[in-house]
Amino acid sequence: MTTFFPLDTVRSRLQLEESREAKNTFSILVDLAKEEGFTTLYRGMVPVLESLCASNFVYFYTFHGLKALGATSAHQNARRDLLLASLAGVVNVLTTTPLWVVNTRLKMKGLGSRTGRGSTEHVADQYSGLLDGLKKMGQQEGVASLWNGTLPSLMLVSNPAIQFMTYEAIKRRLQALHGDQTLSALIYFFVGAVAKAVATIITYPLQLVQTKLRHGHNYQDLPQNAGTIKLTVYILKKYGIIGLYKGMEAKLLQTILTAALMFAAYEKIANFVFKVLLNHQKVS
Repeated sequence: MTTFFPLDTVRSRLQLEESREAKNTFSILVDLAKEEGFTTLYRGMVPVLESLCASNFVYFYTFHGLKALGATSAHQNARRDLLLASLAGVVNVLTTTPLWVVNTRLKMKGLGSRTGRGSTEHVADQYSGLLDGLKKMGQQEGVASLWNGTLPSLMLVSNPAIQFMTYEAIKRRLQALHGDQTLSALIYFFVGAVAKAVATIITYPLQLVQTKLRHGHNYQDLPQNAGTIKLTVYILKKYGIIGLYKGMEAKLLQTILTAALMFAAYEKIANFVFKVLLNHQKVS
């Protein structure tokens, strides 16, 4: 996430700034650096990393915990992986959504947002960090506001579900072809990239709507309490289908590269830990 964070900044700005022209990702990176300084590309990175640690822990712990309940190879298939990934995703969404709502506000400091309690310019400027944002948002907008965008988030459970289903299916096929030979980090990198690309393209419109619900949209002729369906229909009518894919290039680059790097590191670390534990058992 640290490596590719500027790409996520570009995605967020394109999703929330209707006036910003959807140029290629590199051009927008240059524009933002010129307009607001290089540091704006990393605005809000620390709370994002904090939330990412919590979110990944919840997701992976739940996913592998459920998977361990039926660990025999005979029960491993794409359908089961999809179910377990979906359940892990639901637990993750319900647990960590408040962190990501505040993160969206922190990343977009200075742009302003409007809440259901009226128009509030630069609402996140008063947040000093993640915990402070959780506290103040709950006090000022109500505790329920911390779960803004939960519906599209629950629907987006399909993203990691599709991602893991694709990833596990490809990995099992490659392992069957290579036998007991350990796959290289480069192979894991590309398998992770393909899996995330498939998931992102399918679910991107939901991600765009989710971001607008979390931050607060700036459509003057649309109520601030508009839900997922109403907001989606509004964007379709005003901008067409292309409006639901604004910023997808940056999102694809960021998520694919991040997921690929994450999976490559994860598999290598996991293999190392398992080998250490196995050697320890043999010695014991």
